[in-house]
Amino acid sequence: MPTKSPQPIPGTHLFDGTAAQKGYQLNAMCYAFNDKAMRDAFLADEVAVYDRFHLTPAQRKAVAARDVLGMIAEGGNIYYLAKLAGIFGLNVQDVGSMQTGKTVPEFKEMLLAQGRGLSYAEANNG
Repeated sequence: MPTKSPQPIPGTHLFDGTAAQKGYQLNAMCYAFNDKAMRDAFLADEVAVYDRFHLTPAQRKAVAARDVLGMIAEGGNIYYLAKLAGIFGLNVQDVGSMQTGKTVPEFKEMLLAQGRGLSYAEANNG
């Protein structure tokens, strides 16, 4: 029996087969950052690394701008993008705050509130 297509959550990008194909080069580059030599190469010459992995113009623009939402829109998978964020000393909570437009403390409180079973509005007295 066929299943219904998942309904997108407003403000999110579904990482499905289409997104995986679109972001293959970007995700391959980020995966390569498991290797210190590749991280060092990126810090020395980003454009050469973009060229090596054949990033699209839109992917290059998003990476150069450190635009996490743009990278996700270009097929970036957050688990791979975390490798890139780590080069700049960012952690997953920093990236989450960028995705939601909240400060890091606000983002952490949102996560804690959800862990306590509160909605974001309840946690913020609203």
